[in-house]
Amino acid sequence: MVRTHPSTPEERAQWTAYMLAHQGEYGIVTHLSRAHGISRPTLYAWRERAQRALIEAFTPTAPAPILTPTLERQVLTVLIHAHASERGIQTCVHTLTHQGLSLATITAILHEAQQRAITWLQTHVPPARRALALDEIYANDRRGAYLNVVDVHSGAVWASEGPLPVDAESWMLVLWSLQDRHLCWDRVVLDDGAALRAACAAVTPNLPVQSDQWHVLQACAQVQARLDRSVRERVARTAVVERQAARLACGQRPKGRRPQTDVATHLQEVAQARRTAEAVRILTHELRRLLDVVVLGERGLLDAAERQADLETVLSLLAEVATTAANSQQDEIGRLQRRLAEALPRLLTFVAQGDRVRHDLAAVLAPERQALLAWAWLRRHGLRWTSQDILAAIPADWRSAARLLLASWDDAVRVSSAVERWHSILRPHLAVHRSLSTGMLALLAVWHNHRVFTRGIHKGKSPLHLSGMTDAPTDWLVGLGYPPAVAPAAPAVATDTIVLAA
Repeated sequence: MVRTHPSTPEERAQWTAYMLAHQGEYGIVTHLSRAHGISRPTLYAWRERAQRALIEAFTPTAPAPILTPTLERQVLTVLIHAHASERGIQTCVHTLTHQGLSLATITAILHEAQQRAITWLQTHVPPARRALALDEIYANDRRGAYLNVVDVHSGAVWASEGPLPVDAESWMLVLWSLQDRHLCWDRVVLDDGAALRAACAAVTPNLPVQSDQWHVLQACAQVQARLDRSVRERVARTAVVERQAARLACGQRPKGRRPQTDVATHLQEVAQARRTAEAVRILTHELRRLLDVVVLGERGLLDAAERQADLETVLSLLAEVATTAANSQQDEIGRLQRRLAEALPRLLTFVAQGDRVRHDLAAVLAPERQALLAWAWLRRHGLRWTSQDILAAIPADWRSAARLLLASWDDAVRVSSAVERWHSILRPHLAVHRSLSTGMLALLAVWHNHRVFTRGIHKGKSPLHLSGMTDAPTDWLVGLGYPPAVAPAAPAVATDTIVLAA
């Protein structure tokens, strides 16, 4: 048990002051120890503590760094573009500018910027109705996720919250917060998550919900890859079967636990596996074509009923392929067929709007003209055309109706790739910070929304411009209220004096 000396702070201050005043004189500590019943190690410890306190009291404090706009820009730029932590920002600023920066200063800069970003998200919404992509990305501990709402056509982020439980209640709160901010949307696209669908049904029951086609097409590609791998493995085993058959013909016992010695049977299995893989490839290719925005057949553009009939035919043929496949492949192809049949109604919600526009324009734009426009629109990427290029290439009397038709096709929503691109931005920051606060999510969203595309058809524009906010600045820090960046002074050009010899 540690015993404390029964003395007051005032007495200890007097004794330590006396020891400091007579430091170096022989017998001072011994005299105080005997006079007051204090051990000498305790007196030495009090003297050291008092001496350190005096030094700290008279040591001048380092001047606080002046938070200039340039310094704030440097800190925020390194945070976003270098995916740096607070200590990483400190190291980068010191290395590049030879300026010391405390962690407290960095934290203060980040806190102020995050509060501005939260305010910006609460006060800025696009003027028109938008199509939204909804999805979540899980945190590192898998105990929560970041719920994200992204504009499908522009890529702008309108909500990013978390980490939160992935349930209907959390998504309902996010959607209600968007309604409180007066954000309007006319449809959503999402994956097959039950929580997402329940929240959309509760908050916006009358709006169409489109399932993401990418997940279904990826499942088809995975099954196709397994079938192709099975064919390659069977073909590679052909030489082994031939050697086993040769050993059996020579009167030797075949090797292995379950050797296959019948070459004819093996070749039949190889042929069957090839037929199965090729049949699934043809059917999934047709499925991909029928899930496109417009489907062009021999009779012209397919309407919703014709598209549905063709899709049901594809699923029926896929079920037949499953029954004729090898036993090891029947279950996998059957699961794919059942998944497609279950998801098919939710994959085609975009078709109704396109059909309405097409039927309304049939009186002024004949079906054969619509088919020609569809042919050009489906090949626009290969031709490096946009819808404006297609309009410029058609007769003038088509253009008014064709502009409406092409706009409906451009506006169709089938996948949620916009929110997946946002996830690819969040992942490096999650790897560095392990967890993202609400302010950090808002800061990243504001930066992303102001980021100007440097190439492609949207070159020179930002997601905010594409969302209808044409007056948005191209500098995200200016959008947050920071002063514009000061352009560096142009270096002086040295002129050489030429002296000509006489």
